[in-house]
Amino acid sequence: MGAAIALPRAYAVATEAGFVAANDGYGEITLGGIRTACLSRDGMARMMVQDCLMARSNPLRQPKLVFATNGHAIALAAQDEAFRFTFEQADIIHADGQAAVFASRLLTDTPIPERSATTDFIHDAAKIAAQTGLRFFLLGATEEANAEAARILAETYPGLQIVGRHHGYFSELDEDELCDDINLTQPDVIWVGLSVPREYEFSVRNRSRLTAGWLVTCGGCFNFVTGAYTRAPAWMQALGLEWLYRLAREPRRLFWRYAVTNPIAFFYLLTRTTSACCVTD
Repeated sequence: MGAAIALPRAYAVATEAGFVAANDGYGEITLGGIRTACLSRDGMARMMVQDCLMARSNPLRQPKLVFATNGHAIALAAQDEAFRFTFEQADIIHADGQAAVFASRLLTDTPIPERSATTDFIHDAAKIAAQTGLRFFLLGATEEANAEAARILAETYPGLQIVGRHHGYFSELDEDELCDDINLTQPDVIWVGLSVPREYEFSVRNRSRLTAGWLVTCGGCFNFVTGAYTRAPAWMQALGLEWLYRLAREPRRLFWRYAVTNPIAFFYLLTRTTSACCVTD
C-alpha cells in the first residue's frame, strides 16, 4: 500500500470533520471468477469521499462504477457472457455476500476484511457524506419508496444533502433526459437501485453521460432503508444465511433463484477463488 493521499486545500471541510483519506491503492483477489476488492466498509467510505472530491476538481473524469458481488452475481457471470462483460466494467467490485468473505479467508492469502453489504454501506456512506458535504442522488424503486428513503436518510444523518431523486420506472428511451436532469443536481454519488441486471446495464451505458464521483448499484436498498424489507437476524448474517431468511419470507419468488444460483456460486467460489498480488489505483 502507498502513502495516504492528501486532500486538496479547497476541501478542508472534510479534514475538519475528522475525515482520514483512503490509501492510494487496495488489493484485489479473484473471487468465484470475479475480480473483487479487499476493502472494509470504512475503507470504501473513505475512498468514496476521496474519489468524489477529486472528481469535483476534474469534471471530465468519468464516475467510478461500484458494483457488489454475491452468490447471485457470481452465478450469473458464470452462465451469461453478456452479464459478465457488463459486470466487469466496474472499477470497484466489493463483497456483498458473507459466503464470499468466507471463501476469501479459506482460499486466499489476502482475505477480504469484512462483508460490505450495500444495505449496510449506504448508512456508512450517508454518515461520512453528511460530515464531508458529499451530495447524493437516489435512483430507483417506486416513487413512494424512493421519497421515503430520501426522507429517512436525511433525518437520520443531519446535514446529508440529497440533491435529487427519481423512481426506477423509466425506459431506455428516457435515459438521455434523465441523465441531463441528474447532472443538473450536481451529485457526487448516484445510488442506482434497479433490478438485476438492469442496474448494471444502466450504469455502464450511461457512465459517460453522468457527472459524478461514484455510480453505486444498490438493488433493493431503498426498501431496506424504509423498513419495507427486513434484514435477517445478526447471527444469520454472520453465518452467511441471510439468503435463507429471505427465502423463508418470499419462497415463491426466490425458490428457483436460489435453487439454481446457490450450487453454481458455491462451485465457483471453491474452484475459482485465488489470491492476487495486484494493487489498483
